[in-house]
Amino acid sequence: MPLVWVTGSAGAGKSTVCSLLKSKGEVAVDADWDGYNQWVDRTSGLVVADPPDPVPPGWLDRYAWRINRAQVEALAARIRDTTAFLCGTVENEVEVWDLFDLVVCVVVDSATLRHRLLTRTTNSYGRHPEELAAALSSNDGMAATYRRFGATIVDGSRPPAEVGDAILAATARLS
Repeated sequence: MPLVWVTGSAGAGKSTVCSLLKSKGEVAVDADWDGYNQWVDRTSGLVVADPPDPVPPGWLDRYAWRINRAQVEALAARIRDTTAFLCGTVENEVEVWDLFDLVVCVVVDSATLRHRLLTRTTNSYGRHPEELAAALSSNDGMAATYRRFGATIVDGSRPPAEVGDAILAATARLS
């Protein structure tokens, strides 16, 4: 059965969609909150067990938000008989794309992204000026980039239920 990577900029709505998919009885995992992703020192490769919040200036230059391939492989092995959605965004996602049957990129315009990051209450990522700048920078051209890689693009500015339905419809086309 398919393993689906749901990605997009921080604040695009991945965690909201993950919760929605769970509420519909789908196997959905939030890679950020369920331990798949971690801060890693770019030089030493060491995982940061307790990162500061908010991150200090220069943090994003020194540390990368990365996914653990072994954990994704373990998820793929566990869900052989069902469809599962892994939701998150990381710098090294291309290193795990081969494990997924479908990549879905949730996209929003930069004004929506800015508003969401500055007003969300689920976590503080994006409120720090450096984080906000990084999120907005990575958001520019995201849809075009992911289209080139063959990802399915979903408009994250739509109501969450519609975003979830679009992801489920894209997944259904795999069968």
